[in-house]
Amino acid sequence: METTHTINQKKGGWWALSPLAVFLCLYLVISVIVNDFYKVPITVAFLLSSCYAIALMRGLSLEKRIYQFTAGASNKNIMLMIWIFILAGAFAQSAKMMGAIDATVNLTLSILPGHLLLAGIFIAACFISLSIGTSVGTIVALTPVAIGLADKTGTALPYMVAIVIGGAFFGDNLSFISDTTIASTKTQDCVMRDKFRVNSMIVVPAALIVLCIYIFQGLSLSTPTQIQAVEWIKVIPYLLVLGTAIAGINVMLVLLIGILSTGVIGITTSGTDASTAFFDWFGSMGTGITGMGELIITTLLAGGMLEIIRYNGGINFIIFRLTRHVKDKRGAELSIAALVSIANLCTANNTIAIITTGPIAKEIALRFQLDRRKTASILDTFSCLIQGIIPYGAQLLIAAGLTGISPISIIGSLYYPFMMGICALLAILVRYPRRYS
Repeated sequence: METTHTINQKKGGWWALSPLAVFLCLYLVISVIVNDFYKVPITVAFLLSSCYAIALMRGLSLEKRIYQFTAGASNKNIMLMIWIFILAGAFAQSAKMMGAIDATVNLTLSILPGHLLLAGIFIAACFISLSIGTSVGTIVALTPVAIGLADKTGTALPYMVAIVIGGAFFGDNLSFISDTTIASTKTQDCVMRDKFRVNSMIVVPAALIVLCIYIFQGLSLSTPTQIQAVEWIKVIPYLLVLGTAIAGINVMLVLLIGILSTGVIGITTSGTDASTAFFDWFGSMGTGITGMGELIITTLLAGGMLEIIRYNGGINFIIFRLTRHVKDKRGAELSIAALVSIANLCTANNTIAIITTGPIAKEIALRFQLDRRKTASILDTFSCLIQGIIPYGAQLLIAAGLTGISPISIIGSLYYPFMMGICALLAILVRYPRRYS
């Protein structure tokens, strides 16, 4: 059987990107028209656009078209995400069953005053993501707590989840151990420390502005007058998850440790006999895993459709169109920003988008004498911006899967990703930081 690498890419045109347009029309446009984002299931939108993408391919038999689609769906990055989704579902549900979420929520409410609750959640998400270098791990760890806090304080659930996602992308963009930082610095041949310095000058102002917004909006927020006593032993699973994640342990091993700890503590603290508690634990894990079914199907369909866009030359076509009229440094930096943004729209993976466009960005930087530290920052920041706001990206999908809400409902409250994008665009337009422009 032919592999993905032996099938040559074609020279694409706008038609190569049309499957993405079909998906956006089916899911976004129709949902906006009927004012209901649950009318069109995201799985159905991806199924129809995937069928269209397969039909669009030329020069291959139906069997080879389906194989190419399957090769994209079974990409190692897609499979890794699915394993994380499975473990995240099992951990979230088992933690809920044994009372870890309620205990953690009560601890948070007892520590943070009401007017600092929103700001506190944002700072916690920023710190954790900066420490562990992954937005997905941060969202998995904090979203269940955000659900509980939203319920206890009467805050809209999409808004509370958006705070976690925003903080998660702060660290994903800046962390020294983030995949995006590694990919952007390696493709641009610059030192991580230097990229961090330039990047922080661009995004820290955005984080401070958003933090002030959360402090202001939290002034009217009050914690419940009666907070239940904190069951410290039931907080241990979350402390273990956060501690091991901050220590840099692989996110799947982190989740496995969390799952095992919920089982041990749940069995020892339950009022029933050990065998009943054991099977209740198994049942909760099964419920959590099956609850991720729609998310897994969506991820597979998205991976396959986006692979066909790549095969048909959609990404190469965009690269050519964006770079042919560049004349000065500002235009060169804007082309790099647009390049990685569109690649991210087509791949739904910010690391892959950077790896795909990084060599072209380096050529542009050499041609127009751009500072590679800034081009690395542009690649990382704009890829995180797009990844943070697309409804079919892993971060919004897993947050939606854990909360049971539409990913679209979260987008309007994503203050940090949008503010980060505004600051990054201004940095290009006004040539900031001046030293690196």
